[in-house]
Amino acid sequence: MIAASARQASPSGAGRARLPRMDYPLLFATLALTALGLVMVASASITLADRELGQPFYYALRQAIYIGAGVLFGVGVYRLRLALVEQAGMLLLLTAFALLLAVLVPGVGTQVNGSVRWLNTGLFRLQVSEPAKLMILIYMASYLARHGEEVRTQVSGFIKPLALLGLAALLLLLEPDFGATVVMLATVMGMIFIAGVRLWQFGGMLGLGGVSLAGLAVSSPYRMERLTTFLNPWADPFNSGFQLTQSLIAIGRGEWLGVGLGASIQKLFYLPEAHTDFVFAVLAEELGLLGVCVVIVLYAVVVWRAFVIANQAEKAGNAFASLLAHGIGIWIGLQGFINMGVNMGLLPTKGLTLPLMSYGGSSMVVVCAAIALLLRADYETRCTVEGLSASGAAAAKRRGQGT
Repeated sequence: MIAASARQASPSGAGRARLPRMDYPLLFATLALTALGLVMVASASITLADRELGQPFYYALRQAIYIGAGVLFGVGVYRLRLALVEQAGMLLLLTAFALLLAVLVPGVGTQVNGSVRWLNTGLFRLQVSEPAKLMILIYMASYLARHGEEVRTQVSGFIKPLALLGLAALLLLLEPDFGATVVMLATVMGMIFIAGVRLWQFGGMLGLGGVSLAGLAVSSPYRMERLTTFLNPWADPFNSGFQLTQSLIAIGRGEWLGVGLGASIQKLFYLPEAHTDFVFAVLAEELGLLGVCVVIVLYAVVVWRAFVIANQAEKAGNAFASLLAHGIGIWIGLQGFINMGVNMGLLPTKGLTLPLMSYGGSSMVVVCAAIALLLRADYETRCTVEGLSASGAAAAKRRGQGT
């Protein structure tokens, strides 16, 4: 569907006989992760759905609907010129703050497992941190593209985005959503570093952020418990360490080739959240080290193609597309790494989904939109290189030069 929309989304004045091709490695890796995720959600949730709802494929069918909604939304995003997305940066930032504030209003936000992260729209529950992350990344890419010189040479250019980022982090921590806060902060810091901020400023920001997050972690009893449990989950395997020990058992049972698709034991009410945060553990149990390696390679392809698209956009003169592609690549790669690290006991439990694979509509639709933005950035860059009509900063630059 996205490929078809590419043929229809030719910028005005572009020759229809010669359109840039799609980034097929990125498209293939995205589709493969999504399809594999759907299969694993069906396998991990079938027993739970049958016992609680009497419908074995309840979660699988809903995940398929989320995928369909994500594809349709992604196609719509793909058809937008990046110039329009760039101009909407401030509006998207205000929308992100409105969502993060709305969920904290008593009676508006929905509480699940002690956290207020969702808005109940009637048809579905929206986890506000998911769209907020993408909206903030778009604004930051727009700001860094417009004020790149100020960011590189003046402290004021560096402080302004940090103030907004700090406010967003505070709202996320009030939910609380520590995992989303870490991913957002790390992603934006990566974007600022790529934009060319001075090393001493970046080092100071990195140190301050690390100390602040560490202080938050040790000051909260439940976060401290997660840290101590992560260090030695076997000290209390039937209470605080239960989820992690069950995840480790699932991964260990998988060995080289797995126990077979659908044959997981840990998903039979041993491993909590088997189809959401811990779907990777079920995959490792059923498909083994081979399946784990395939998933890691597919995520590596997505991140690699995002960085390639970013570099090509930078060479073409489109700073916004370049920074946005870098940000999306860092975000998806980092969140995937954290989720897999949590499942394998390498990192404390964060409650982050595995992009494109874990059950959940908010994450699926937003990540599909992010992939669509990557494909659009690639498309417009290829248009620029091949002499077709382009949009965004590159087009504005050429118009300013009278070419």
